[in-house]
Amino acid sequence: MPDLWGLAAIATKFFLYLGVLASGGLILCRLVLADQMSALDRAARIWAIGFATLAVAMAALGFAVRGAVLMDDVSGMVDPSILALLWQTPPGEALLFRLLGLGTLVLGAAIGGRWLWVAAVGGAVAIWSFCEIGHVASQDRLWFQSVLFAHLIAAAFWIGIFLPLSRLSRSADTLGDAAALGHRFGQIAAVAVPLLVVAGAIMTWRLVGSVSALFGTGYGLWLLAKLAAVALLLALAALNKVRLVPALQRGDPGVGTQLSKSISLEWLCVGVILLATAIFTSVLTVPT
Repeated sequence: MPDLWGLAAIATKFFLYLGVLASGGLILCRLVLADQMSALDRAARIWAIGFATLAVAMAALGFAVRGAVLMDDVSGMVDPSILALLWQTPPGEALLFRLLGLGTLVLGAAIGGRWLWVAAVGGAVAIWSFCEIGHVASQDRLWFQSVLFAHLIAAAFWIGIFLPLSRLSRSADTLGDAAALGHRFGQIAAVAVPLLVVAGAIMTWRLVGSVSALFGTGYGLWLLAKLAAVALLLALAALNKVRLVPALQRGDPGVGTQLSKSISLEWLCVGVILLATAIFTSVLTVPT
């Protein structure tokens, strides 16, 4: 069982992952699905700013928690000498990436229009910060960091569609828009989701290395929990693409509610995935 600081590290990482991926994903979806999301421009930008603000707060708090861990006392969270020391380490570099990236995202999203491309760059920088620290960065391989980056971009795009599609599917007046958005997203996801899965498989193989480590270590077991949630998420996505979105296009009654419920389950799966990731990147070590 993690101690107090371990639990704090897990919590801050969970909400950091959520904030960065959701904000970056919303901007990415707004750009890639411009025609289908034009009516949701203001809402998407507000959502992105909200998630980015959450991520900034969690990035700063998580950095401060590292100071408390070093001193084994809460005073380490505000000790200038400890925080200055941490600033010179990879966590400090990752924090810099996150603050710069998320600040740029918020600025671009607040202005809107062509500045959404600036916001997208900011989101990409914030997402790249996860490649600069942790188990993947410790492998010291640029190609491996690039695989993680591709994995996270695909995941952000997937997460970014949840709120817009759920909003449109809840109103009878916008079911046609929901059908168009879901159909177009499904076309792109046909490429993005295999990319996400392949990148995840490569990282799993590279980090765990053996079946015995996958089933016989705490790291491996939490990774299995994450994979189970991913499998359920893929099943729900397949249901949406094969059954619910076509039903929306036909105008079947009640299907909007079904899609909204399916998206709620997808959010739950994402929560499990992010929690498992926060746990095995915070308090567990890679099998050797």
